[in-house]
Amino acid sequence: VHAQGDTYQVVADVSQFEPPDIVVTTSNCHVTIQAEKVAEDGTVCDTFTHKCQLPEDTDPLSVSCALTEAGTLVITARRR
Repeated sequence: VHAQGDTYQVVADVSQFEPPDIVVTTSNCHVTIQAEKVAEDGTVCDTFTHKCQLPEDTDPLSVSCALTEAGTLVITARRR
């Protein structure tokens, strides 16, 4: 978790996954990033999981995420 001015930022490289394969959830100042690549035969061929705790002064309603063209997932949240 990086602090930049009045926001916190979490960055993850998920370039090997397609956007529909990526799920981001938040709960009690915890962010979880999960991604799963499924082969044509239905088997899971690649997974990614990252969990981190946001600082206590994070505004939980301000958490948002964006996926860049290069496949970098950027999660931002405002500080209270």
